[in-house]
Amino acid sequence: MNSLVLALALSLAAPAAMALDPAQSGLQSDDFSGADETTQTAMALVDAFHVALGRGDTEAALDLLAPDVVIFEDGAAERSRENYASHHLPADIAFAAMTNTEVNRRAAWVEGETAWVLTEGRLTGESDGRPIDRLTAETMVLQHRNGIWLIRHIHWSSRAPE
Repeated sequence: MNSLVLALALSLAAPAAMALDPAQSGLQSDDFSGADETTQTAMALVDAFHVALGRGDTEAALDLLAPDVVIFEDGAAERSRENYASHHLPADIAFAAMTNTEVNRRAAWVEGETAWVLTEGRLTGESDGRPIDRLTAETMVLQHRNGIWLIRHIHWSSRAPE
């Protein structure tokens, strides 16, 4: 059953999930080889979402979001997949193209039909000739619905390194 969940998660994210190898995606994750398959699936979905943004693959990114997703960033909220697609997604894709993300720490839990993936990292790059260097914190909450895992909530925050 867990293998089926992982296969469904990766097929849902295709083609973005096909590039989960950090060497190909630019993402660097903690080693979770000891995590159970459901927890690995949750982390793979989070990585697949970021890979889709980095590739500019709007369809793959949206396929990983629940229709009623809520995304918090910089004190603002996107309250649905449709709202995010028409408002903030293009800016997130443009920003992802200018930056590189390094995952410094990740924790994940699954309880029943809900998973939490907490990621701390560093985002670097350049925009309009100015360097970008931010420490990042991300919370993603996933829910198992109708046989698949989808992202229900994202909360992003960042700060300048000290």
